[in-house]
Amino acid sequence: MATAANSATAAGAAKDAPPAPTKSLSGIVKQVLSGDTVVIRATKGAPPPEKQITFSHVLAPKLARRPGAGGDETKDEPWAWESREFLRKKLIGVEVTFTFDKPANSNREYGFVWIGKDKETGENVVESIVREGLVSVRREGRPTAEQQTLIELEDQARAAGRGKWSSTASAADKVRNIKWSHENPAHLVDIYGGNPVKAIIEHVRDGSTVRAFLLPDFHYITLMISGIRCPGVKLDADGKPDLSVKVPFADEARYYVETRLLQRDVEIRLESVNNSNFIGTILYPKGNIAESLLREGLAKCVDWSMAVMKTGTDKLRAAERFAKEKRLRQWQDYQAKTPAFNSKEKDFSGTVVEVFNGDAINVRLSNGQVKKVFFSSIRPPRDQRAVVGTDGEEIVKAPPRGKNYRPLYEIPHMFDAREFLRKKLINKNVQCTLDYISPPRENFPEKYCYTVSIGGQNVAEAMVAKGLATCVRYRQDDDQRSSAYDQLIAAEQQAIKGLKGLHAKKDNATLRVNDLTVDHSRIKIQYLPSWQRALRTEAIVEFVASGSRLRIFVPKDSCLVTFLLAGISCPRSSRPALNGVPAQEGEPFGDEALTFTRERVLQRDVSVHIDTTDKAGSSVIGWLWTDSGANLSVALVEEGLAEVHFSAEKSEYYRQLKSAEDRAKAAKKNIWTNYVEEVPKEKTVTEEEKEDKVVADRKVNYENVIVTEITESLTFFAQSVESGSKLESLMSKLHADFQSNPPIAGSYTPKRGDLVAAQFTLDNQWYRAKVERVQGSNATVLYIDYGNKETLPTNRLAALPPAFSSEKPYATEYALALVALPTDNEDKEEALRAFSEDVLNHKVQLNVELKVTGSPHLATLRDPTTKVDFGKQLVAEGLVLAEKRGERKLKELVDQYKAAQEAARVAHLAIWKYGDITQDDAPEFR
Repeated sequence: MATAANSATAAGAAKDAPPAPTKSLSGIVKQVLSGDTVVIRATKGAPPPEKQITFSHVLAPKLARRPGAGGDETKDEPWAWESREFLRKKLIGVEVTFTFDKPANSNREYGFVWIGKDKETGENVVESIVREGLVSVRREGRPTAEQQTLIELEDQARAAGRGKWSSTASAADKVRNIKWSHENPAHLVDIYGGNPVKAIIEHVRDGSTVRAFLLPDFHYITLMISGIRCPGVKLDADGKPDLSVKVPFADEARYYVETRLLQRDVEIRLESVNNSNFIGTILYPKGNIAESLLREGLAKCVDWSMAVMKTGTDKLRAAERFAKEKRLRQWQDYQAKTPAFNSKEKDFSGTVVEVFNGDAINVRLSNGQVKKVFFSSIRPPRDQRAVVGTDGEEIVKAPPRGKNYRPLYEIPHMFDAREFLRKKLINKNVQCTLDYISPPRENFPEKYCYTVSIGGQNVAEAMVAKGLATCVRYRQDDDQRSSAYDQLIAAEQQAIKGLKGLHAKKDNATLRVNDLTVDHSRIKIQYLPSWQRALRTEAIVEFVASGSRLRIFVPKDSCLVTFLLAGISCPRSSRPALNGVPAQEGEPFGDEALTFTRERVLQRDVSVHIDTTDKAGSSVIGWLWTDSGANLSVALVEEGLAEVHFSAEKSEYYRQLKSAEDRAKAAKKNIWTNYVEEVPKEKTVTEEEKEDKVVADRKVNYENVIVTEITESLTFFAQSVESGSKLESLMSKLHADFQSNPPIAGSYTPKRGDLVAAQFTLDNQWYRAKVERVQGSNATVLYIDYGNKETLPTNRLAALPPAFSSEKPYATEYALALVALPTDNEDKEEALRAFSEDVLNHKVQLNVELKVTGSPHLATLRDPTTKVDFGKQLVAEGLVLAEKRGERKLKELVDQYKAAQEAARVAHLAIWKYGDITQDDAPEFR
């Protein structure tokens, strides 16, 4: 029975067995479907014709079938993957010769395959896979010569235990665990973390979509190639491919990818997901397939998927640009829309002088020209009442606001965007690269749009990353965009993911600002008292109307107010015609004053002290200090762009203003160009001759010095200007010596009168000093080259190296000649403060009037420009007393001081405001 049954089976199998192949052709292996079936394409045509060949007389284990692919899911038969991989690695992309025939009752074509062009010399692939034990040989019927050879090879493989005939390998280990689907695709992206993963491309759906196995875990994925889109098959009304419609370049793009990627070993970098599909970059031996497709004109860049790419977007753009320039395939009718720029327009650097509402800046070039620069491809925050389309364009504009509408404060995040740019850019140097020119529209002129960089950082990208701006969306063929557009899109995606700024889920509240430039009624009642009590109030200068009139924003109180500079009178600047009001011509140097103030304070952080309001109560009047600490009123006067107003006489800054005005007059600056100093009429030739005689009698030898320290007794220390370079050299050597040979703390015990090295507290540098007193673990020292004193722990003192002890002190102590401090402590402090403002750390001229043994020499100081005697000026302002002295050579000078004191007493200035304080010396008060 058994023998008969076997004979019957053999007879049936013989009936279906493939005949011996007869036809012979050559081609290139495109795909290996299994261990016994390959797809071979012709060598000509794009795409060329294909033929599927099943190997004669053998049967390979069946590969797993994914669910929905023509049936239920199945698993691999043991050794199915190994047999497929044996052929894939041997044949893909290789030219072969093959013979084939088609049985009468079969849909398949059976044959043999040889590697190379000659089957006589080429390797027989069917015999090779049998030899490896990866397929079974059919043994039915009377074997042909080819079949007999295969049977013998199989017997040898069995005997050697190769492949599926191995007695040691477990069949279960030769079955893959394939993950056909993924419940959480994003989690898989996170697992790989953007690192390249080894993969095999299993199917090419179109030029930019493939299916692949990720190895070694056999994740089966559908992958959309990042950054590009190739032409694909048109879909019908039911969403199914309509093969009757031929899409230009679709077949060519798919063929291009198949010949390079299909069943090739590649690396895939997963970057994002789109529904159940993955988005990523495919790297093959020759580079990035996306870049290659773009360069051939078979794909176009896609903004939304470029945004997920970690690197390489610039290369994709460059490849697409190459195809456009060469007008390849999809770009054969391409016409460039970007105009040509000259080099001066395209690239320049300059200093940012003004920031507009989040999308533009003013840049001053090296030649003084100011150029308005718009940021490429971004939009600042906008009115939320506008209706915006999916492309970011306003479909319906916001209804108009009232005349007092201030978008900077009322549009959510607009102020934040402006502040970000102001703090980052104002007065900083930036590099600008022109990307495109936006044409004029809706009464707006054309806009020159740039990529602006500072310190190598793209400013627009930084704004978008913080959620303070959004990216403009373009048509795919629109080249009018930022050169760093892909980075902008990526930054926006990160901002959206991080819920930053405009993308936050919470309601975007507007900035509530009290506009006191419109509502003046609350200035005096609500704000002025606190401003007057404050020593300094921080503010931002929002607008400069003239040299002395500004609009400031006070963040602490969230209010806008018009601010007038106190103590000065500034020439009026010109004004353009506006809203029907004719243009006004400015006063001489008015525009220069406006420019001076704008360049120093516009959109800068400043400090103000507010004294009062103007008569109408609509503006505040006060003092303003720039971010460098300069008093703007004094700076304008010093530059000859303003004059001192009589209202400044009662101010603590009057002396600074007057001295600055005297220097501007002496230098004939700006408004003082034609100034001629009046000669006092009462001064006669005889008096001049007399003064010359006194000067001759009184030795006058002015020396340029710098006052470095002032004491409470009105003595001061001064350094000779001529010895400045020597002092600097000495200090450099001293610092270097202690840096290379630092002393051991506590190793030196100081004594009174010692010349030592002391480590100054403020900068921790070592200086020459003299010990004046030692108390326990502390010592009081005098820094002999500067005149200042300090009490230090003794462990901050060290022995002075002998090389630095021979030179004399560079600071000499003097007493201010012919004056005496008032006895009242407050009056004394005011006099010392005024003297410090005049001379401390300033270059002045010193004349020794009287040498006193054992005490500081008496000296006078004068301004090197105006020749004003600072001591006599203190007397004239009623801040100090004129000292009574009997030296004959000083008599004339003493008389001048006495006359100045009498004038101050009569005018009731400062210490004389309540009468003659010298009357306290009368006998009845003793």
